[in-house]
Amino acid sequence: MKIKVGVIFGGESVEHEVSIISAIQAMNKLDQEKYDIIPIYITKDREWYTGDMLKDIEMYEDLNLIKKYGKNVVLYFNKGSYILQNKKFPHTTVTDIDIAFPIVHGTNVEDGGLQGYLQSIGIPFVGGDVYASVAGQDKVFMKAIFEHEKLPMTKYTWFYDSDYKNNMDEVLAEVKKLKYPVIIKPATTGSSVGIKIAENDKELEAAIEDAMQYDHKIVVEEVVSNLKEVNISVVGNYESQKLSVIEEVMTKNKFLTYDDKYINGGKKMKGGYKVPTGRNCKGMETADRKIPADMDDKLKEEIETLAVQAFKAIGSSGVCRIDFLIDDKKKKVYVNELNSIPGSLSFYLWEPTGVKYNELLDEVINIGIKDYKKRTSKTHSFSSNILRGFSMNGGIKGMKGIKGKLR
Repeated sequence: MKIKVGVIFGGESVEHEVSIISAIQAMNKLDQEKYDIIPIYITKDREWYTGDMLKDIEMYEDLNLIKKYGKNVVLYFNKGSYILQNKKFPHTTVTDIDIAFPIVHGTNVEDGGLQGYLQSIGIPFVGGDVYASVAGQDKVFMKAIFEHEKLPMTKYTWFYDSDYKNNMDEVLAEVKKLKYPVIIKPATTGSSVGIKIAENDKELEAAIEDAMQYDHKIVVEEVVSNLKEVNISVVGNYESQKLSVIEEVMTKNKFLTYDDKYINGGKKMKGGYKVPTGRNCKGMETADRKIPADMDDKLKEEIETLAVQAFKAIGSSGVCRIDFLIDDKKKKVYVNELNSIPGSLSFYLWEPTGVKYNELLDEVINIGIKDYKKRTSKTHSFSSNILRGFSMNGGIKGMKGIKGKLR
């Protein structure tokens, strides 16, 4: 019997289109002999749809077609099954799923919100739990954890948008303790959305104003000199981890931009982004890179060690990508950030190790099942009802008296 995998993607996020690319790639590579693949697309207004046509990237050129031909559903638990039910009357069951596979990016979906819902209804799912998802999305939380674990990072500061609006001079004075150039980031976005580099005070203020359009928390970091950016992927959970090859990312820009990562001759959608279609649907796979990265064994071992430490510190599970910054002259390594659900699931970093994309997907699904079994083996509630026989102001009669006073 095949396992029914509900691949969840989209959502109210500035990385909505990136999620579509990653999910389409994965659904096309999942082993159809092992799995029934059920696409579950979340629109930008948070409606859930399913239907086989959602596996076709061409459908997303006109999102109105999805609302017209897809089935608007809700996911819930009923009598031992996880049901996708028609949201509109008649509320018939469309299908059920055995495990959820979130392939989502960004705020409202990758940041623990979706994982919290899945965990609350009790369904097995792929990837980190609520805590790992929150820490993996929020750069402020992530840096605090990395600092505690004494992982090397660039100098940084952070602030709320309200702090900046109410005490601009004070915030800017703190930021200017860092050395120019600095990089300004919204704390909870990914895919380089809202990120800019500032060389002076004027550029700094403009970059902060831009970043505040995307988030209420802003991070400012010193830019690494003689910069080389490298990434490595980790698969596993807190008990065991495997490492991919290391890549060096190449760009003509000062950092790897959204365009570098995803825009490769795709078609423009409403909202300003482009979604690659057909053969161009490759996402991060098409970004310029050198695999394996050019580095000596000592540097390679240091990055591998730091990657495992960062992965375990966040409590990650499934597949993640950890990004590093290197001062190539000083051979100094800094942990940049962890991506808990990386674009393209970083499959291209595993293929050089002999792991095919479908095998990578098999492994993370198996990890999700194991995580579910461990989670459900722990005690989360008691069978006894401590309210049985409990009396407060005379029990039920007392409650009636309280209700009378409240009228």
